[in-house]
Amino acid sequence: MIEVRNIRKAFGDKVVLEDVSATMLPGKTNLIIGTSGSGKTVLMKCMVGLLKPDAGQILYEGKDLTSLNAKELKEIRIQIGMLFQGSALFDSMTVEDNVRFPLDMFTRDSRKDKYKRVDEVLARVNLEGTNKKFPAEISGGMKKRVALARALVMNPKYLFCDEPNSGLDPQTSLVIDHLIKELTVEYNITTIINTHDMNTVMESGDNIVYMHKGKKKWQGNSHDIIFSEDKDLNQFIFASEFLAKAKEMSKQEAGKR
Repeated sequence: MIEVRNIRKAFGDKVVLEDVSATMLPGKTNLIIGTSGSGKTVLMKCMVGLLKPDAGQILYEGKDLTSLNAKELKEIRIQIGMLFQGSALFDSMTVEDNVRFPLDMFTRDSRKDKYKRVDEVLARVNLEGTNKKFPAEISGGMKKRVALARALVMNPKYLFCDEPNSGLDPQTSLVIDHLIKELTVEYNITTIINTHDMNTVMESGDNIVYMHKGKKKWQGNSHDIIFSEDKDLNQFIFASEFLAKAKEMSKQEAGKR
């Protein structure tokens, strides 16, 4: 579990986060959503330790990330997996070398054990037989799954995903959404997803934090969000006429029960 308490972050005179508090739950897909400039990316960077907040606490199982020494901070970071927006694979390395990279950096496992673990996570994301391929030889969806395998190879307790569906077609996006959700439940990971993809919100929103102008405006799940009366949230979620009609139909169906 990760708790964010009263976080404030400013860059010069511009306040990007103001008094933000939220709880990210284990075994759940915790989504941070909002328009560009809402503060969701800065919040994630603070949570993962890339930025230090000006005030407030970020608690990993009760340990405040903002006050840890270098050794303690390293112990937390080893437990974090990161799925980057553009996958961030090394083009000159094979799939298995990309996935093995964290093991080379942070463990003293034998070569045999490393390759065994690589095979395990590649199998778990349905990429058996791709070990010797290079990123240029695989599709965008496969690259995302390789990046996900790399994020999982260290058995993380916490998984951060930055726009995991960026650049993917709708069908492939659903595959990635379902895979992340399955892995989150299977390994009881505290998963935090920064997204503006409405399919992800509706399919995977166990715990959703809506950011608006640097503040947490709303928190709930994918069911609650349909019935929210928050004007700003509704304008963000149901921006298209199709989605607005879908919301109205859902409310009407609920009223008949």
